[in-house]
Amino acid sequence: MDFVKRFFRDETGQGMAEYGLILALVAVAVIAVLGLLGDELVNIFNDVIGGLQTGE
Repeated sequence: MDFVKRFFRDETGQGMAEYGLILALVAVAVIAVLGLLGDELVNIFNDVIGGLQTGE
């Protein structure tokens, strides 16, 4: 019975699970933002590449 009580009170590894959830949330947010701004970012990078190629 003591083993069961210790098992449910043991919090080791809990921090890693929380960090994993935070990392997953950040990844979802980044993917959503890139999805919304994707076309604009492509245009900006194409303008930069064009400027570098022409020497402007």
